[in-house]
Amino acid sequence: MRYLVLLPVVFMITFLHTDHTTAQPSGNESVDGELIFELQTDHVHGSSVLPLENGDVLATWFQGSGERTADNVKIMGARRTSGGWSEPFEMADTDGIPDCNPVLFFNQDGKLFLSWIAVLGNRWEGSVIRYKTSVDYLNPGAPLWNWQDNILLKPDDDFATEVEKKMNQLPSLGRGWAEYAPAYEDMIIEASTDPVKRSIGWMTRIQPLVLDNGRILLPLYSDGYNLSIMAVSDDKGSTWKPGLPLVGRGPIQPALIQKSNGDIVAYLRDSGDAPGRVQISTSSDSGESWSPARKTTLSNTASVDVLKLDDGRWLFVGNDISDGRYQLSLLVSDDEGATWETAMLLEKVNKGDGGFSYPCLHLGDDGMIHLTYSYHLSGDQKSIKYVQLDPSTL
Repeated sequence: MRYLVLLPVVFMITFLHTDHTTAQPSGNESVDGELIFELQTDHVHGSSVLPLENGDVLATWFQGSGERTADNVKIMGARRTSGGWSEPFEMADTDGIPDCNPVLFFNQDGKLFLSWIAVLGNRWEGSVIRYKTSVDYLNPGAPLWNWQDNILLKPDDDFATEVEKKMNQLPSLGRGWAEYAPAYEDMIIEASTDPVKRSIGWMTRIQPLVLDNGRILLPLYSDGYNLSIMAVSDDKGSTWKPGLPLVGRGPIQPALIQKSNGDIVAYLRDSGDAPGRVQISTSSDSGESWSPARKTTLSNTASVDVLKLDDGRWLFVGNDISDGRYQLSLLVSDDEGATWETAMLLEKVNKGDGGFSYPCLHLGDDGMIHLTYSYHLSGDQKSIKYVQLDPSTL
């Protein structure tokens, strides 16, 4: 059944959205927006998008009757060809265990990776990272997977040392204290000494950053610790080791971008104290260690993503509001994140009428920007939105 979704007029651009068809926006034919599949009541969330060398676009998300509490949650996907989006197909399913937060990426040899989490015990802090690889992914339907394994990390005592060190570097909140209410920082420091807790519960969400030296940094976060870490591979994804933790008051779901001087900047969802603001942290040693996360002035209520364009500009996409997910915006910076300007308002509805979140940005070999995000309307109507943008129009 065909349906129509109306979006606001932004900078004289009007978007028309129909299922399984390419939208024909008025005033700017370089903008392309569509829903990957019809609105439906299953919970669909946490998408990732990857353009392929043959012109196809591969997208993935998790889908089921809930999230971590529903054991029927699996990883689904779809392929966009010149004829539009295919019907959704299964990408991964751990039988009887919810699977969430898929991430698609290539290593330096063009091998396709799909990483995600299997949520043990229906608890985020019990999550285990899984991955598949494929070298045969250009045919219709799902890629043909040739390998599957888990990414098992074993942070050592340096993890606990770093947590304590960086927690002590955070500015004081200036709030009250009581003997019967241990400080948040003290509880996290104590938990970091537990070798079991620090070895499980790490979760995927954002695509990795591949450095010029060949290192792959796969961003991870923990709802147990309410902080982040990088899984580091120096052999094209064959083996992985943990970096040092990225510490702060609730810096999770890091999106990575590299500055011209080689420093790596992580933009993070704020899962800490109010007000909700995008958090930021920097690494000057190829992702081995990170500065204490601090709040920026950018409002934030959910996951974000960032992307560097070929001309050096940076893009940021996220909920640039402090009270929900009813607005999603694309920002642009021409000074490596020192300042940001709104380039496009992607979605906006009245509060309570919908939510748009968990974006994924990718730059194709053709120079086009590919973007997916969760598209949730009131009445429990959900899909994944795909938008294609020409950087020259921003």
